[in-house]
Amino acid sequence: MGNTAVRRLDLGYFIRPAPETGGPQPRVEPVLAYLVQHDQGLILFDTGIGDADPETEAHYRPRRRALQEALSAAGVALDDISMVVNCHLHFDHCGGNPLLGGKPILVQDVELATARRGNYTFDELIDFPGATYEETTGETEVWPGVWIIPTPGHTQGHQSLVVLRQGDGTVVLAGQAHDFASHFASEQLARHATLHDVEQPLPPYQHWLDRLADFDPRRVLFAHDCSVWEPSQTEGH
Repeated sequence: MGNTAVRRLDLGYFIRPAPETGGPQPRVEPVLAYLVQHDQGLILFDTGIGDADPETEAHYRPRRRALQEALSAAGVALDDISMVVNCHLHFDHCGGNPLLGGKPILVQDVELATARRGNYTFDELIDFPGATYEETTGETEVWPGVWIIPTPGHTQGHQSLVVLRQGDGTVVLAGQAHDFASHFASEQLARHATLHDVEQPLPPYQHWLDRLADFDPRRVLFAHDCSVWEPSQTEGH
C-alpha cells in the first residue's frame, strides 16, 4: 500500500452539445483514465473513447488519443496491465477494452447486464475476442488497499475505485460519479450541513458519499474534469 502510485492518462476529448450542458453553449470535456501502480501489479481505470457509429461521431465529435500512445508516454505497455476497472460501460470509458483481451475487466454485474441488453453502448466494445469479465456485486477489496465502491447515479452500475495510500492519503477515482469536481464539492458540503443538523431545506446528496467518507479521501479524481477535489481545512478528518 505504501508504494501505490496513481497517474492520470489523457485519452482525448469530446464536444458535449449545448442541449446536454444545461446552458447555451457546447462544452469540451476531457476523457481521462488512470493508472494505479500497486505491489501486486498495474490497474487501468477506464480505457478511453471507442469507435462509434456515424451519428454518435457527429453528435460528440470526439478526438481520441490512442491508448497505446498514452500508456507509452507513461512508460507502460498494454502487456504490463494486470487488470482493467471500468467505472461504467459507455463508449467513452471502455473504448480501449478490446485491446486488452485476456485481462480481467472488473465491472458491476448490473452494469454488464445493462450493456448487454442493447441500446446502451456499442456491442463490439463489450463482447470481443478474449473479453474476460469479473463481475462485482457491490463493494469489494480487489487488492490490499484497493476497493471498488458502487457509486450509482450516472448509471445504475457505476462504480469508483478507492486507493489507500500512505503518506499523502487516500485517492478516489470517481469516474463519472460526478461530472465535475465542483459538483462533488457541492454535495460534500450538503452532506456536512446535513450531518451538522443545519435547518432544512438543504440539497440532497448521494448516499454513497457516506461510504467514501469512511476512507477519508485526500484527493478525488474524475473522468471528465481535470480539476481535483481536496478537502477543505475546516472539514477535518
